[in-house]
Amino acid sequence: MRLRPTITVPVLLSASLLLTACSDAGSSADGGDGPLAGAELTVGSKSFAESIILSYMAMAVLEDAGATVQDETGIESSANVRTALTSGDIDLYWEYTGTGWISYLGETEPLDDAQEQFDAVAEADLEENSIAWLARSPINNAYAIAANTQTAEELGVSTMSDLGTLLAEDPDALTMCVESEFAARDDGLPGVLEAYDLQSLPEENISTVGEAIIYTELRDGGTCNFGEVFATDARISAFGLTVLEDDRTFFPIYNASPTVRAETDENYPEIAELLTPIAEALDNETMAALNAEVDLEGRTAEDVAEEWLTEKGFLD
Repeated sequence: MRLRPTITVPVLLSASLLLTACSDAGSSADGGDGPLAGAELTVGSKSFAESIILSYMAMAVLEDAGATVQDETGIESSANVRTALTSGDIDLYWEYTGTGWISYLGETEPLDDAQEQFDAVAEADLEENSIAWLARSPINNAYAIAANTQTAEELGVSTMSDLGTLLAEDPDALTMCVESEFAARDDGLPGVLEAYDLQSLPEENISTVGEAIIYTELRDGGTCNFGEVFATDARISAFGLTVLEDDRTFFPIYNASPTVRAETDENYPEIAELLTPIAEALDNETMAALNAEVDLEGRTAEDVAEEWLTEKGFLD
């Protein structure tokens, strides 16, 4: 099925170009004394709040341990930030187990147990791509399909299987907003349409828009009645949205983990020692609250990250 874009999506640039294009990226902080003194590390992230917050957490503790850290956060699309890592343009960023398993390792059947899924991703990615996954965080920032709560109630939809019934009875009501990456991923829209027997959804019912626009469209009842969201996004609650139950368990587990090139991990084992307790201290409730400070209150990801690290004793 072709997807009809309603908002122009920029052509994907090479990772190296994107690294220089990010408005908040490109700065560096000199290191000092500590176990990582003399290390020069480049940290990247994806372009949404959670990914940027997590990477600023990493940068703060790496700098505190003496490393000189280059900031290359805000890279557009998972594929580009992953390429930046595998090519050596960056040394570290936080990735999600479901993305690694489906998008990068080409697997089609996710594992039900979170630790088993992490172990499988970590083992395969290290062997096949020389990428080390350092620690599994309880954060499970899974994809989900959501609707305005009032809209969901009026349409009688509470599960993703209900979308099939709606498509049969009132196809004009099944309108969906997705971002360009979700529209193309195997664990995104193509997989959802197949898993839930929605292949007959008319292409004009699908709009490709920016991530932030999805939330406001669902809140305001605009272009779409349903849309792709992230499970830890604070806007779900703030905007009065309801997440539909994934009753066929299509979406995999998306636990967050710092990922680094194997060479970097071998040269600087202190990175894993520093980031593992941080990863393990984070969960969905905590992450949603931190995301809210950026997405809803307008604070900078750097300030939010450093404040949380200080409160939890990871920074002085």
